[in-house]
Amino acid sequence: MTAMAATEQQGDSKHIVARLERLPYVSWHRNMRLIVCTAWFFDAFDSIAIAYVLPPLIGMWHLVPQQIGSLIAVGFAGQLIGAIAFGWIGERWGRLNSMLVTLLIFSLMGLACAFAQSYDQIWWFRFVQGIGLGGEVPLMAAYVNEFAKAKGRGRFSLSVQVMFAIGLPICALVGVYAVPNWGWQSMFYISAVPALLALPLRRLLPESPRWLASRGRFEQADRAITHIESIAIAEGHTLSTLPANLPEVKEVKPRVADLFRGRYLKRTISIWFVWIGAYIVTYGLTAWAPSLFNIVYHLPVQTSLIYGLVLSGIGLGGALLALYLIEAIGRKPMFVIGLGVCAVPMLSFLVLGQLSALGVLLIISGAFFFCSFLALGLATYTAEIYPTQLRALGGGIASAWQRAASMAGPIIVGWILPNWGINAVFVAFGLSALMGAVVAYFFCIETRGQVLEELSPP
Repeated sequence: MTAMAATEQQGDSKHIVARLERLPYVSWHRNMRLIVCTAWFFDAFDSIAIAYVLPPLIGMWHLVPQQIGSLIAVGFAGQLIGAIAFGWIGERWGRLNSMLVTLLIFSLMGLACAFAQSYDQIWWFRFVQGIGLGGEVPLMAAYVNEFAKAKGRGRFSLSVQVMFAIGLPICALVGVYAVPNWGWQSMFYISAVPALLALPLRRLLPESPRWLASRGRFEQADRAITHIESIAIAEGHTLSTLPANLPEVKEVKPRVADLFRGRYLKRTISIWFVWIGAYIVTYGLTAWAPSLFNIVYHLPVQTSLIYGLVLSGIGLGGALLALYLIEAIGRKPMFVIGLGVCAVPMLSFLVLGQLSALGVLLIISGAFFFCSFLALGLATYTAEIYPTQLRALGGGIASAWQRAASMAGPIIVGWILPNWGINAVFVAFGLSALMGAVVAYFFCIETRGQVLEELSPP
């Protein structure tokens, strides 16, 4: 097809889905994912930085296990509020403006944490920072998915989200060096870097055409896609004929009640339980690991931080494998295998006696490797199972359950550890993973290779 003919086809502003499906992946898609994945990287860094700040704070401020658990959990409490609030805001303001606000909130509050003079101050700063962190993830997942084609959408989206998994060991690596040498405040200085992303995020990225069309703003949706089409033509790509029989994006107002109607009721309830099962384990382990090795196994702070780094690095291996599995075997099998196999080593602590710190690290790292299969894929999957007018909202509320689970995990540790010991903590994590695996097996649907509007109609 000639460039002129392709340009003529660009004029139909209502064929949003067909035009996105026929777009080749070009430099614009790469740049978009680089900008978004950088924000996702710092989301992970800021979420888990507290784990590497806590060991020196425990001694300096004489913190007890309940205070440690509360300081970890309060960030997730803020994330719970942010996920719901910005899921709702994202359906009304759009994905892009909402992402910009969340980026500034979590960056500036991270900087404020560096100047905290007491436990109470850092507790409140972490809470407000969590609002920005929680709001960002469902918005980014919705935004990236809405530019992806049906074929390979999981890998396209997960290639951005894998930066979250990379952010965890990088945070651990930085913490191992920065905290002993530069002080605990240095971790929060670094967390202010995402504020620098605000300008490219706003200037280089358009609003989601799918969202614009769902709000009846077809002319703006047309301009956004036309811009990417012009880049494709300039880079030598030929735009094929528009795919036939693909649904249009319809103008529909978002309503919370629609999450619980028709096919979406089962999807909504089941995905909540899978999020809970996965993230009680994920954040229960990653947020507490350095402190557990320090206060239970009496390892030096430096060694405890290194053990936390090893755990995060093994989790990264699982997340990278998920880049292949999400398209090779699909979402549902990946969730069932990941959570099911994760549960086995955790439940083995029912019969295991007292182990060395190294023995515990080996067992929980194996469990965390499999849990990491789905920790990232869940955001992609959640964005796929809802229509455009519910994508950010449904993802936000599901993510709120993730944040509730992330908050519960550290609290569970702080409550169980003094009363029943470390083995009981790991058994509780195993039961959580098993619950998620059972729900995924019986109630999750497969979404691989299906157009969003056919998979999740209004």
